[in-house]
Amino acid sequence: MSRRSPPGRLVSTAAGYSAFIPDPLPPVLEWHSDLVRVLSDADRLVGRLSGEGARLPNPNLLTRPFVRREAVLSSRIEGTQATLGELLANEAGAAVNRAPEDLREVANYVVALEHGLKHLKRRPVSLDLVRGLHARLLAGVRGGSAEPGRFRRVQNWIGPPGCTPFDATHVPAPPEALPECLKQWQAALADRTLPPLVRVALLHYQFEAIHPFRDGNGRVGRLLVTLLLAQWQVLPAPLLYLSAFFEATRREYYDRLLGVSRHGEWEEWLAYFLTGVARQSEDAVSRAERINDLLLRWRTVAAEEAGAAALRLIDLVAVNPFLVATAVARQLGVAFTTAQRGIERLVRHGVLTEVGSARRGRVYCAKKLLDILEEPARVTARE
Repeated sequence: MSRRSPPGRLVSTAAGYSAFIPDPLPPVLEWHSDLVRVLSDADRLVGRLSGEGARLPNPNLLTRPFVRREAVLSSRIEGTQATLGELLANEAGAAVNRAPEDLREVANYVVALEHGLKHLKRRPVSLDLVRGLHARLLAGVRGGSAEPGRFRRVQNWIGPPGCTPFDATHVPAPPEALPECLKQWQAALADRTLPPLVRVALLHYQFEAIHPFRDGNGRVGRLLVTLLLAQWQVLPAPLLYLSAFFEATRREYYDRLLGVSRHGEWEEWLAYFLTGVARQSEDAVSRAERINDLLLRWRTVAAEEAGAAALRLIDLVAVNPFLVATAVARQLGVAFTTAQRGIERLVRHGVLTEVGSARRGRVYCAKKLLDILEEPARVTARE
């Protein structure tokens, strides 16, 4: 356990409690053999995922459901209960038996992530983008009273319900120290002295330690992991998401973050984070390969037996496994009857199944594709 780099300092506030101000990045790291091995494994498996992403005929088709899976899992860490199937069905225009607030929170995460990916085509990650992500994430949902898009001007803290700053688990920097902390965080974005995966891990810890917003810090921090990987072109398409790993190992996730703040356990945090990168790279490769093979088989069936309209439907299924004929007609620019006939052909060939019992606005689902997307991640924190 390394203690070579102090994690930061505690400062006394006028109210009498102590708050934590992290030191600027990067810390001094002890590159022991286990940490080097974990980084090597993560790099190797990210490279494999990069190769699979490059093999996809249209990576953008696959990133859309992956983005939504990340939105569901990241929101679940914060207590939102919506499932991926419910989100996708709702987007397709089907009625969903889920609290609208939960669906809106997850949908906001999708909006924020897609905004960030679009932003990166013009400019890199910055504090302005961070504020923009937060504004979109909290628009019209619980936490919306916590000044969406504005860094906090009050003290916040982390701990069990009912705790105060005096007995909280973690008290981030006081408001007057926040601008300097954020300035240092932004400066660290440009530091290229360490490998990209290590930089992402350090920046994620630092963001969560600073906790710059009154609410939504965890989700914004996880959004930034994806965006930084995309900015530094670690992958040809945004296919790697860590929320499944964080959600499955939630207790260790919080313990490792806190271990840095309290004890300077940088190496332990890096080993945990890089293990997550490795496991989620394997998971994403498996899903991408199975989805790619499934779509290839379906396209072959559509081209040979079901006709051109059905072939165009396969591209829609790749984006969202739920279909409603009225929406399909609008998306493809065809008559409703043409869309319905195409759907029925895919039903006969086993691609789609009618779900629900609505007599009008019938809903269809490519269940084999949805099963791959919804399958729980098989992850372990450390091997």
